[in-house]
Amino acid sequence: MKIENKAIETFDFSVKYPNGVLGCDSISMPFAANEVTAIIGPSGCGKSTFLKGMNRLSDEFNCTYQGSVIMKNGTDVMNLDPYELCLLRGNKIGYVMQKPVPFSGKTILQDVSMPLRANMEPDGGNVYDKVKSALEKAALWDEVHDRLNDLSTSLSGGQQQRLCIARAIINAPEILLLDEPCSSLDPKSTQLVENLILELASDHTIMIVTHNMQQAQRVAQRTAFFYEGKLIEYDFTNAIFNNPSDELTGDYIVGKFS
Repeated sequence: MKIENKAIETFDFSVKYPNGVLGCDSISMPFAANEVTAIIGPSGCGKSTFLKGMNRLSDEFNCTYQGSVIMKNGTDVMNLDPYELCLLRGNKIGYVMQKPVPFSGKTILQDVSMPLRANMEPDGGNVYDKVKSALEKAALWDEVHDRLNDLSTSLSGGQQQRLCIARAIINAPEILLLDEPCSSLDPKSTQLVENLILELASDHTIMIVTHNMQQAQRVAQRTAFFYEGKLIEYDFTNAIFNNPSDELTGDYIVGKFS
């Protein structure tokens, strides 16, 4: 798929687990800047592996990589040393897991500001102001502004997920990776997070892994379908859902397999 204004692009990108199994296999995808791209496909098809691999989070599982992940400035994520990788995760690529992960024993203020402390570059601003801005963007400030010294674990599940999003965007990363961010949320919290994703796309390039076909249609301009570790089809969301070019994509969308 040809995209003019690319924020990041993968070239023949593969992630292999220590047992030799390929989590994703030779994926080449450009991602449009300031758009939401949904990645869909059945369980175990490589969606989350691909997302984690883009940020080198699969390093902790001793995975190996082939191919390239090229940022807008020409940086290949696969060639970064540990110091550069820490800066990338702190400043360029934010990541939100499937389930909310608030830091145990930390207040809301401490939790959201953690990336500022972990960042290896000078802060250059007031921590409180940055936390406030991140919480506002995550649509959480009004609910917690008078509770910043409460433990982050005291928040509801939906609030915790928005807190994790605030933490991920506090350093204004170019890329935001969301791995099924609504899978453990109730419908009201899901709607809040989906609205938030649409708003954040004006400042971030967003990739979201989702099993929810309706969610992909609601939030994403483009959608990719994965199957058995491979990219089967990648197009505008309307085309994927209304006129897929691959029979396998159509079968998945209509529920012939899951």
